[in-house]
Amino acid sequence: MLKKLHRFSNSWTGTIIIVAFIIFFVAQAFVIPSGSMKRTLLIGDHLFVKKFAYGIPLPHIPFLEIQLLPDFNGNGHLITGKGPKRGDIVVFRYPPKPKTHFVKRCVAVGGDTVEVINKVLYLRPHEGDAYVMSHYPKEVIVKREGQLWVKNPYRLKHKGIQNDPNVTYPLLVNFPQTTVPKGEYFMMGDNRDHSNDSRFWGTVPYKDIEGTPWFVYFSWDQDYKIRWKRIGKSVDTLENDPNMIDMSVPLE
Repeated sequence: MLKKLHRFSNSWTGTIIIVAFIIFFVAQAFVIPSGSMKRTLLIGDHLFVKKFAYGIPLPHIPFLEIQLLPDFNGNGHLITGKGPKRGDIVVFRYPPKPKTHFVKRCVAVGGDTVEVINKVLYLRPHEGDAYVMSHYPKEVIVKREGQLWVKNPYRLKHKGIQNDPNVTYPLLVNFPQTTVPKGEYFMMGDNRDHSNDSRFWGTVPYKDIEGTPWFVYFSWDQDYKIRWKRIGKSVDTLENDPNMIDMSVPLE
């Protein structure tokens, strides 16, 4: 049996099937095309997306984005899994143009309420006050209109989240209070004032969720200089190692 499997894997047919299986169901290459996730993920970061992080999305032919199988479950996934958690970095299909992939941070899940006031993100988790008290440090908990909210809930842990003081576009400075529909997710870029995200086009349904960035296999800047220290690093390492957050990277 093992000999047959070995021969099959070494054949052209076997190689194509194995590579297709990996691309469709395990990991797919993705290049960071814009600066919306600076200084966490940088333009020119080439990374693999963990496609099984939130279930198994329907397979599509890369580049052509042709769907290969019917949507049996009606949710864009062959196997349904748990959706993104608050704080996860997520790769998803851009709802207005599903053939385009975006990468942003999930800042709220279904039932949560979000609001931005003077560039400060406020989160009201749907679980209520007791959840807020037990899951967030006191210094970020504020009381508003008789309810507990979390002020800038992700900045303590994720140092790459930044605002650009030079940007004063009204919707980026103040975003009205919004409750996320069930089964959907509110996404924002870490480069908060240079990000085309849920503040402009709404929430992301589960059917558009593709996976989460896994690790960087190559990286170079806009001058084609290789960023050696980023290669081979997981996204968790890029976020949690203070040496990987380059504050000199311009936000524009």
